[in-house]
Amino acid sequence: MKLLLAAINAKYIHSNPAVHSLKACAGEWESAVEIAEYTINQPVGQIRADIYRRHPDMIGFSCYIWNIGIVEALVRDLAAVLPQTDIWMGGPEVSYDVSERLRSLPIRGVMAGAGENSFRRLAKAYAEGRQDELPACLAEEPVPLSQIPFWYRDLTEFENRIIYYESSRGCPFSCSYCLSSIDRSLSFRAPEQVKEELTFFLEKKVPQVKFIDRTFNCKKSHALAIWRFLAEHDNGITNFHFEIAADLIDEEMLTVLEGLRPGQVQLEIGVQSTCPKTVEAIHRKMDFARVAEVVTRIRSRHNIHVHLDLIAGLPWEDYVRFGQSFDDVYALHPEQLQLGFLKVLKGSAMAEAAASWGIVYTAAAPYEVMATSWISYDEILRLKQIEEVLELYYNSGQFTHTIREMEKHFPSAFAMYEQLADWYETHDYFGIQSSRVVRYDRLLGFLQEKDPEREAQYRELLTYDLYLREHMKNRPAFAPVQTEAVKERISGWMAEAAEGRHTPEGYEGMTYRELVKQLHGEVFTDADGGERLLIFDYRRRDSLTMDARVIEWR
Repeated sequence: MKLLLAAINAKYIHSNPAVHSLKACAGEWESAVEIAEYTINQPVGQIRADIYRRHPDMIGFSCYIWNIGIVEALVRDLAAVLPQTDIWMGGPEVSYDVSERLRSLPIRGVMAGAGENSFRRLAKAYAEGRQDELPACLAEEPVPLSQIPFWYRDLTEFENRIIYYESSRGCPFSCSYCLSSIDRSLSFRAPEQVKEELTFFLEKKVPQVKFIDRTFNCKKSHALAIWRFLAEHDNGITNFHFEIAADLIDEEMLTVLEGLRPGQVQLEIGVQSTCPKTVEAIHRKMDFARVAEVVTRIRSRHNIHVHLDLIAGLPWEDYVRFGQSFDDVYALHPEQLQLGFLKVLKGSAMAEAAASWGIVYTAAAPYEVMATSWISYDEILRLKQIEEVLELYYNSGQFTHTIREMEKHFPSAFAMYEQLADWYETHDYFGIQSSRVVRYDRLLGFLQEKDPEREAQYRELLTYDLYLREHMKNRPAFAPVQTEAVKERISGWMAEAAEGRHTPEGYEGMTYRELVKQLHGEVFTDADGGERLLIFDYRRRDSLTMDARVIEWR
């Protein structure tokens, strides 16, 4: 007997916790279960051929909005070339329209909802030759989270991939766009069990562990116990990602978070909208004033990467009001600001209310909003362009100081990105892959048109931002021209450092030639018109931004 669980992930670095959890819960039949993980970027024919060559008795596909189109194509093809193989589907994308899937696809059945108990029942039936007795829809009670075995016993297959970990399942909130709101039951993994499993990751020095808990801090004692454990057992390497509700963070939690190693933790916070009427309409509980207070406090310590989310296309929020939400959240200056778009998921309360709110969304997955009673498709398309330039120039973290100066000279942050997106559209730059240096050139071109009086200042800021990230072999065209006097000043500093007069820590004993390869010198203009020499040290980088350490020498 061979039972194959197939996952088609969005990227290679991703793994699929669902299929690993199902296999771990197969009990005595676990040895008969194989896992095959692919990506949506692989040719469908390649995936189909690999599955065919395995000749399983049963195939179980893990289905989500990002892979359902590929899965449906594979199901139809594999049913034709493997007629003796039963095909099952599971996951959120098929759990809420079971009858339609059974009617339209050549499948044996659907595992609806949490699948661990369903798969164990299925594995047992196939092992005993009683698979024909299984109903077409398996929907068992979920397994308590503490009873699901830890499946990361061997990390070989997870090399170069994100490690996903679940310490709680479910969510106490009722956000209408989220499937977690359908079943608000909560299950927590026992604290000592979590600590033991996190110790495994720490000992293996994995780069990142991403908690997939929907709202990690919904139970204070649970979150605090884990954060305190991480504070006491830091290995200096592993980063932990948590999705939290910021307005649930209290002083005790803040104290623990402030004591963590820089870069040890990153927090993702879903704001979605700052419009009170919108927040109420989507049944979301959020105190944005408290969110802003908490985020400001966390960012002041510069030890935690903060990621804030917005959703465009929610009810009662038109284009202008969304711009205000954008400005409200942007003012907190998170390390990342994700401008997302509403997905009208099957089974969600949003799907039931979509028609009454005039929400029009794509017929195929990911069911993304195209228009609502408050926002047009033209405006959604414009927000898509703003999203793209936001990713290029803010979320990349490569233009930080230039962007901060730009913010002072536009009516608002939203207006700034709006104008940059319009400029990109005018010059036909959207959809064209470009190098980092080209993106710097383009931003300078935009600024030369919008704010020509500050061109010299922007050239210096762009140069500063570029060298913070990369020790360029060739000087970029936009950088200020270095005079012979400037070159001699930089060369003189390097020569003195080689002689031991002001050698940076860690560079002792290096020759002039070796220092030039490791460090970069640049002279910039002060606000008062004077000059300052900055040395970029690429061996020591900021743990949050990855910027080089900067040594100032006057």
